[in-house]
Amino acid sequence: MPPRRRSPLSRALSIVLGSLMSCAFGSDESLVLNPFNDPFVQATTGRACATPRGPAYTETQRNQEAHYRVERGTSCWLAGKCNEPNAYRYDARIADAVVTALRADAVLSDSALWVIAERRFVYLQGCARDAAQAQRAEALAKAVPDVQVVIPAISVPGQAPRYPLAKPPGSAGASRPR
Repeated sequence: MPPRRRSPLSRALSIVLGSLMSCAFGSDESLVLNPFNDPFVQATTGRACATPRGPAYTETQRNQEAHYRVERGTSCWLAGKCNEPNAYRYDARIADAVVTALRADAVLSDSALWVIAERRFVYLQGCARDAAQAQRAEALAKAVPDVQVVIPAISVPGQAPRYPLAKPPGSAGASRPR
């Protein structure tokens, strides 16, 4: 019996949860910040909010992710689901379009939102005034052409941040992008 393949969303969530778990329980490996140069942009700045760390991997995770990115980036095109020969080629223009949409919406003027784009997945991180504002941001991101999935991690007042936080410069556990 051939091994069962997990869905792209299931795989992405596993990676995110694995990264969070390694941070929560501590890891002997330091993190490499954004080694794949995924778009990571602050879209709105209308409220105080803890700054997300952005894409980061241990060296072990980075090696695993590099292999997986080659496989899933090309398989999208081979399966006829992408017009580009690599799903990661969409990321910069998707991030630009999502940021533009979020900044243009007056309803989001008092939010603080960051966008990460990776293989047609959009991660929204930050803070919103309330659940309706967070849902508005998610809906705008989903409406951008070529976005496959939106994964929101947006906190509202009274909630702790739902994403890994940036560490101050010089703190242990973080290193400069390579």
